[in-house]
Amino acid sequence: MTDTQKTYLKAKTIRTAAITALIGNTLLAILKIIAGLISGSSSLVADGIDSSADALISIIALVVVRIIAVPADKEHPWGHGRAETVATALVSFTLFFTGAQLIINSISAYFSGEVRAVPSFLAIVVTCISIAGKILLAWSQYLYGKRADSTIIKANAKNMAGDVVVSVGVLVGLVISTLTGSAFADTVLAMLIGAWIIKAAISIFLETNLELMDGNSGVEPYRIIVDAVNAVDGASNPHRARMRRIAGFWDIDLDIDVDPHCTVLQAHGIASQVEREIKLRLESVFDIMIHVEPYGNDEVETYGLSEDDMT
Repeated sequence: MTDTQKTYLKAKTIRTAAITALIGNTLLAILKIIAGLISGSSSLVADGIDSSADALISIIALVVVRIIAVPADKEHPWGHGRAETVATALVSFTLFFTGAQLIINSISAYFSGEVRAVPSFLAIVVTCISIAGKILLAWSQYLYGKRADSTIIKANAKNMAGDVVVSVGVLVGLVISTLTGSAFADTVLAMLIGAWIIKAAISIFLETNLELMDGNSGVEPYRIIVDAVNAVDGASNPHRARMRRIAGFWDIDLDIDVDPHCTVLQAHGIASQVEREIKLRLESVFDIMIHVEPYGNDEVETYGLSEDDMT
């Protein structure tokens, strides 16, 4: 499969995932906000606002999919894949401010001294529907995100999995409010939902920031490179290795040592074999740049990982 075909398939999968999430979350948001206002449940309204934020994420994903499908050009020789990473960071900021606003509104309502009625049974019914709907959406987003190796869809799947926990918490709060005849638990749950949304936002931002900073969370991909180099006759001492992610694809820089007496053609052949071996062992490779050096070169390297660092 060519890089163009991979990009097209990725974009198609993201589009399908985004449309599925947009329809599902929009329906749930409308249902929960209306039911929360009718029943007098602040936590259900807060949960509905959270679903509205999820729908916004899907809209952002639909915009992103049009950008990443644009071929590389003079201004963007690595393509437009980083648009997905930037969009995921924007999603985290949106979630953060949504959660903060929920907490502020809940605290204001609590200290205002306003006596609130206990939420009606309608809120419990709608919350049960919300739990079932969120489970289905989280499951579908997880599968789509894994298939496309998409950061924004994976972030949405993670967020929706958290939403299931949030909705269960809302259900518990509503049941407590009904049994005790007090709306206090419902108000507290609205605050906790806001805190949960902020926690999810920070988690998504930290993961996204790692990619924006060209970092990696572990050395396992580097170990794969070491094994690939050692499997090729004539190649040795993988060093100055650098790996970064561009919207789910690996961009790899690597130095290897070869016999200083081999010809340029032979050295090129060895480097090509190393490239093929890496692609066989590592999925979703965007590009590999291999620099050939004579064996025994004592040049001090400034960047990247050596074989000792990788193992």
